[in-house]
Amino acid sequence: MSDLNAILEPGMLVRHPDQPDWGLGQVQSNSGGKITVNFREAGKVVIDGSRVFLLPVFDAS
Repeated sequence: MSDLNAILEPGMLVRHPDQPDWGLGQVQSNSGGKITVNFREAGKVVIDGSRVFLLPVFDAS
């Protein structure tokens, strides 16, 4: 799973597949398998990229 998260770069929009109530999130950093995301409803969260595959959002409308 971590290889799929490797494409995530700061500024990209994502959703957490198991936490839809967190809303849309913006990637802040992606380093060493740890992805920091600022979610609209949950704030800043550090995700273990080896355990969770974040879903990229290309059309946020």
